[in-house]
Amino acid sequence: MATARVMAAATNATASCVLLKRPTRLSSKAHFNNLLFNKRQVLLSSKRLFSCKAIYNPSDFQIKEEGQPESLDYRVFFQDHSGKRVSPWHDIPLHLGDGVFSFVLEIPKESSAKMEVATDEQYTPIKQDTKKGKLRYYPYNINWNYGLLPQTWEDPSLANSEVEGALGDNDPVDVVEIGERRGKTGEILKVKPLAALAMIDEGELDWKIVAISVDDPRASVVNDVDDVEKHFPGTLTAIRDWFRDYKIPDGKPANKFGLGNKPTNKDCALKVITETNESWAKLVKRSIPARELSLV
Repeated sequence: MATARVMAAATNATASCVLLKRPTRLSSKAHFNNLLFNKRQVLLSSKRLFSCKAIYNPSDFQIKEEGQPESLDYRVFFQDHSGKRVSPWHDIPLHLGDGVFSFVLEIPKESSAKMEVATDEQYTPIKQDTKKGKLRYYPYNINWNYGLLPQTWEDPSLANSEVEGALGDNDPVDVVEIGERRGKTGEILKVKPLAALAMIDEGELDWKIVAISVDDPRASVVNDVDDVEKHFPGTLTAIRDWFRDYKIPDGKPANKFGLGNKPTNKDCALKVITETNESWAKLVKRSIPARELSLV
């Protein structure tokens, strides 16, 4: 992985771009024990491709719901046209070419159920998050489509010296999609990144990539952070403030943001995606211990 460096921002209102430093890894004994944890996962993950190519295309997928929505048993599984289950985290390609990426929608805009890919369950279906056995909801609706970039991972052993030394949050990279259409849980959209916010949640680095669906009516005129301010005035501030404050009603402190509380430009967002895609590739190749994460 590249040595950390700082890239100049496009404007004074844009945060500088930071690549992630190579961390100190776990001991060889811990790594060996983890390799023995699940041989089947090792065999499957070793067959995956880690470049811009992937086993499937986004159009190959369909979803299958199990259980009742807003219940502990509810799951949204992904499967190919043959009916074989696949992982929305591992099997959907990240890169689609021409600066376009796959986006797996977990939480539709104007909803409050906290849906997320279950990274510790086989085939990583989407489920509603829980705390102490109870379903979790945001205290108010989220105003944008929210989800993840497949084939990315924020390595919890990887420190970013430019963002307060925060370690990755052990999840795929989050995306805030600002287009006008309300999507559906499990939908796969084609998006282009525009900016990123370096959120620090309880000491963990939790990047928020701001993107727009390529099918949005304004997509052609929105290509970088300055375009967001021009065509979606106030949106970047609103996103930052929403994620800063959403835990406060539950009695928790506000989240923080690195890089001077400012959004990065597009180039910096793309570097975050590249770095976390590299971390994901090392994860599924078992160069990094998976621990509780499912690689199937």
